[in-house]
Amino acid sequence: QVQLVESGGGLVQAGGSLRLSCVASGSTFNFYHMAWFRQTPGKERELVAAIRTVNAAARYAEFVKGRFIISRDGAKKTLALQMISLKPEDSAVYYCAAQSSVGASWSNRDAYDRWGQGTQVTVSS
Repeated sequence: QVQLVESGGGLVQAGGSLRLSCVASGSTFNFYHMAWFRQTPGKERELVAAIRTVNAAARYAEFVKGRFIISRDGAKKTLALQMISLKPEDSAVYYCAAQSSVGASWSNRDAYDRWGQGTQVTVSS
């Protein structure tokens, strides 16, 4: 059983940057897509960025394009999210997620079957 553990969240001023990491423990790291989601109280969990593991193709939500970069290191079994130019509206709990199903859409939240526990990001104005 693979587990995902996030780290790197914290408090930062608007305009600042943070780097989130997600480490996968277990015997395999053969997911189809891996992604970062975020959630604020009272709102649905939303997709931030995803990466297809076979070719490292990345996709981003419109609200983070040009500010966030998702990357993956297969050897180290890690997924990262580099965030710059942070805004107060980026404040949320950020979750690492992974899809086991080959061919599933990167944007299909229900297809992600592995989740981390989340890490809090707070951006002050």
